[in-house]
Amino acid sequence: MTEIKNRINDWIKEHREEGTDLLQRMVQAPSTQGNEAGAQAIVAEKLKEMGLQVDIWEPDGAELKKHDYFYSPRSDFSNSPNVVGIMKGTGGGRSIILNGHIDVVPDGDRNQWDDDPYSGAIKDGKMFGRGVTDMKGGNVSLILAMQALKESGLSLKGDVIFQSVIEEESGGAGTLAAVLRGYSADAALIPEPTNMKIFPKQQGSMWFRISVKGRSAHGGTRYEGVSAIEKSMIVINHIRTLEEQRNARITDRLYANTPIPIPINLGVIEGGNWPSSVPDLVKVEGRMGVAPEETMEQAKQEMADWLLQLEERDDWFKDHPPVLDWFGARWVPGAIDAEHELMNALIHQYRQVAGQDPVIEASPWGTDGGLLTHVGETPAIVFGPGATEVAHYPNEYILLDNVFSTAEIIALTLIQWCGLEVGQEKTHQAKIANRQ
Repeated sequence: MTEIKNRINDWIKEHREEGTDLLQRMVQAPSTQGNEAGAQAIVAEKLKEMGLQVDIWEPDGAELKKHDYFYSPRSDFSNSPNVVGIMKGTGGGRSIILNGHIDVVPDGDRNQWDDDPYSGAIKDGKMFGRGVTDMKGGNVSLILAMQALKESGLSLKGDVIFQSVIEEESGGAGTLAAVLRGYSADAALIPEPTNMKIFPKQQGSMWFRISVKGRSAHGGTRYEGVSAIEKSMIVINHIRTLEEQRNARITDRLYANTPIPIPINLGVIEGGNWPSSVPDLVKVEGRMGVAPEETMEQAKQEMADWLLQLEERDDWFKDHPPVLDWFGARWVPGAIDAEHELMNALIHQYRQVAGQDPVIEASPWGTDGGLLTHVGETPAIVFGPGATEVAHYPNEYILLDNVFSTAEIIALTLIQWCGLEVGQEKTHQAKIANRQ
């Protein structure tokens, strides 16, 4: 294995410029929602050059809408293809899905960027650009890992299924489409920006809306009305208590460094329509975190039951209970056993390459891992080279060294997980002797 490790390491060093160029071209192809085709064309071309079986299709919005876990602000995915490349194994080994999303969030206020958001500028060992850390850098690590194996003359027993999917930032429709197309495996790896930490667990989340009722009156006689704004303050404090109680139950050591493992964030509040009127309706919208071992249905029920207790805090809510609606985006939680063999393989190969133990934590945000785990029955781990603290920020960047280190770790993990074809070492040595 030492000789094979050195071979992979040498290949990655020799192809550093090629990998950097690929990442730069992908960053320079903006792939915000509805504009993914250009970046996906680059990916597809690369996969074909590598000799993979390539599948390209635009998800069927009408079919996806029938699924309980579907969410997207759109149903037409024209010009937004998924791309899958399959590196077939020789047989008898475990399969794996390598899943990365091509879509990126909007670049925002360009005045806050030092360079054009899609420049792919390189400075001090970093590449800058929207999506470079979340998560095109991770996607390139996956591609380089597969290419290193193929061009080093190494054949795996198990299949490797590379997925470049759309729509992760908006709820996971791309990965759901890949699952419904029939893609599954024995396990999956997702290179989201984890700062090269390993996340065996990912929290889920879902959006909610609470409508708080009041009674309108003239502002000059406001005492004859009931302010929905004032009642909403009671509701908000009540939800804060729920957040505290839910998080007090989290004792998993993987959340030791996360102040609030499963937050309930209140992101929008709307109420009232005239300064001289007592407001009779306030709408509060937020995001509820869902624990990795919890179902979304359980979290929904706890929120509903908790709101019913408001009548014990204020008599107004006995006859005017707040109305709870679940709408919009949702990300399914996911978890893989800490002793899963893919976890063991990834940890071992991390140590081999990095020379130290990896940091193992739980993800503070949702990923497509939950869909793969629960819908695709493919348990997933999240591990990637990007920097969590700069994802979605102006001047987003990635350390190029991490892209190539991650590629090496993943290549070696694929060998351990999928199995190396018997006789690979002798065959490789024979090829070298014949060339000489």
